[in-house]
Amino acid sequence: MAALTAVAAVTALGVSGQPATAAGTSPFRAGGAPSGISKLTGGLTTPWGISFLRGRNAALVTERDTAVVWKVALDGAKKKVGTVPNAVWSEQTQDKGGLLGVATSPTWNGTTDKDVFFMETTAKDNRVVKMKFDGTRLSNYTPILTGIVRDTQHNGGQIAFGPDGYLYVATGDAQKGRLAQDKKSLNGKILRITKNGAAAPGNPFGTRVYSYGHRNPQGLAWDRAGRLWSTEIGLDTWDELNLVKPGRNYGWPTCEGACRTGGMTDPKMVWDPNEGGVPAQIAIVNDVIYASTLSGHRLWRVPIDSTGQDVGRATAYYNGAYGRLRALVKVPGADQLWLGTSDRGIDKDLLLKVTIK
Repeated sequence: MAALTAVAAVTALGVSGQPATAAGTSPFRAGGAPSGISKLTGGLTTPWGISFLRGRNAALVTERDTAVVWKVALDGAKKKVGTVPNAVWSEQTQDKGGLLGVATSPTWNGTTDKDVFFMETTAKDNRVVKMKFDGTRLSNYTPILTGIVRDTQHNGGQIAFGPDGYLYVATGDAQKGRLAQDKKSLNGKILRITKNGAAAPGNPFGTRVYSYGHRNPQGLAWDRAGRLWSTEIGLDTWDELNLVKPGRNYGWPTCEGACRTGGMTDPKMVWDPNEGGVPAQIAIVNDVIYASTLSGHRLWRVPIDSTGQDVGRATAYYNGAYGRLRALVKVPGADQLWLGTSDRGIDKDLLLKVTIK
């Protein structure tokens, strides 16, 4: 597939970042741009989450609409390994939950550690579940965190293990903005939990809550210094890229984008939803953030500055070439991304391989 590259460039929009300065004086990384894109595999239906298996040169890929889980190898060969029970999705009712994120245990080996984790929307709630995967098939469905309020929209859904070995869970506000500010609620949060679903040690409030004031966060990734970054879908005005720190309040519903309300943390970058925005997921390669977009139909490159506290000029790639883009992950041990198309129809979505130069 021919690549459509470098179609737009914008500044981090008026939040806290400054545009990159002239060559030779910029505090932002200049390299790390996509140099090619190709089809890895097809025949998918709305791939939502991707998580690589430790040491197996393959990843698990979830399908939102069908609850099917695929094992996809580096050469694109794919095999169905099972489904996750109880996931609910319906185009007729616009119930856009279904099977969402996936995270394999950092010590998974298929024998002594078979744990893989999923987030799903059921008829009753959003929940995090644990299953066993021996390298061939899924088994032993076990919910570990239930009762996250569900809705037809704003379910969050991304899960990922951090460098500290704990599981981070992005939850939406379920179209109930007040829940995002309620520190007793699991909604509108980034949670940090153990493999059994309990609050991880050292959490800022002694609960599962790591940060709050989120509307619909769907991207989680860590840079080389272990800092957590997240994308968040806004309402009408701004979508956000946030540097997430423990105990911080990210403002929703009081703020959408930047605001000057005391005690609330501004995003590092915002997108106009109508100008290439609605970011879905993120991955980080050599301290450069890549963000897939749904309505934006493009992949954004956003360099982190030398302090790790800000970002520089954002550049867009593949504008309109592949339609809606969602699932995104860095390939371990390589300067490559796997990028999934979304909502093309039954068996019509792709996984794309993006090479970073």
